[in-house]
Amino acid sequence: MPYYVFRMGMFKVLEKQGEWASFKEAKAHTNELRKTLDPKSGDKYKMIFAENEIAAQEALTAERALEKTLFGDDW
Repeated sequence: MPYYVFRMGMFKVLEKQGEWASFKEAKAHTNELRKTLDPKSGDKYKMIFAENEIAAQEALTAERALEKTLFGDDW
């Protein structure tokens, strides 16, 4: 399974930056892209390990359920 790198813009709009077979190459590329990112833009670079590009996009845009034990005054 390959590693995918996406630029995530506002409203979770994804733009594929590439895919790599090894973690080391993907991580290095992601770090280089993050160095060029304007912090005011609100965009992020995300790296994900997935079976295919569609599965990677679904995982990055999926809504996560909140952990019930982490909110409220009882924690």
